[in-house]
Amino acid sequence: MTDNALTTDHILMVEDDEDIAFLIRFLLERNGYKVRHMADGRLAQAAIEAAGPPPALALLDIMLPYRDGIELLQTIRSLDSWQNTPVLMLTAKAGENDIVRALEIGADDYVLKPFQPDELLARIRRMLRKQKS
Repeated sequence: MTDNALTTDHILMVEDDEDIAFLIRFLLERNGYKVRHMADGRLAQAAIEAAGPPPALALLDIMLPYRDGIELLQTIRSLDSWQNTPVLMLTAKAGENDIVRALEIGADDYVLKPFQPDELLARIRRMLRKQKS
C-alpha cells in the first residue's frame, strides 16, 4: 500500500467537545472515512508536526485547550507536506473577524456550530473531490 493510499480517506479531527466529536466520527465513519481524533491543541500540534504523510483533510475547532485552531492552521500552512491538505474550520466562533482571519491564513472552508450533518459531509466531500482533481 502506498503512502497516498494510506491517507486518501483519513481525516484529522481536532475537537475538544466529546459529544460533537462522537457525532462527527459516527457521521464520517458511516460514510467510509477513517478518523483520527485529537481532543486538544497540544496533541494535534504533535500529530501535525510528526513525520509521515498528512491526512486527506483536517477538521479543526478554534476554541481548544493548549493551542487554538488558528495556531494549528498556521502550523499546517507553514509545513510543505501539508500545503495541499484541505482544512475545514468547524467552530462556534461566528464573528466576521474570526471567519476572515481563518480564511486569510489558509482555511479552505468555515462551518459554524451548530452544524447540519449532511451539509458538513457535503462540504468535506467537495473539498476531497477538489483535492483529487
